[in-house]
Amino acid sequence: MGIALTLQSYFGDHHVAYDVTRHARTANSSRTAEACHVPGERLAKGVVLKSGVGYILAVLPASKRIAMEAVEKVTGAPVALASEQEASMLFPDCETGAVPVFGAAYGIPAVMDEELDDAEDIYCEGGDHLSLVHMKGREFRELMSGAERAHFVA
Repeated sequence: MGIALTLQSYFGDHHVAYDVTRHARTANSSRTAEACHVPGERLAKGVVLKSGVGYILAVLPASKRIAMEAVEKVTGAPVALASEQEASMLFPDCETGAVPVFGAAYGIPAVMDEELDDAEDIYCEGGDHLSLVHMKGREFRELMSGAERAHFVA
């Protein structure tokens, strides 16, 4: 499959340079980091949450777990994990479970953990379980400029 068309357009519209690394199929972001020899704190993962006001994309390092209570403080509403079916509906050009981190490309509000603010380079899912997108940290933060920043990892 490769990079989702929505992401390709989003990167092109924002004139972002990126490269793609192919890897063996992996089941989760931690395994992807291992397969690609990328530190887990430099691999951003997206977690789809739902609340009474809709869906929210939480973006955090693959090496961390989300602290739901902390996200609830940021959003001011109770949140729960969305199902894979719900996530697939939000990202129709991505494989099930390969959640991209750029919610803005899909019209989904995002909250980004502050631990990603200082990374020189960032890696993230490209829309399938075989491709990893790499870009400079400043370009990643530019693409994520609309996301609320907070600390919500455990």
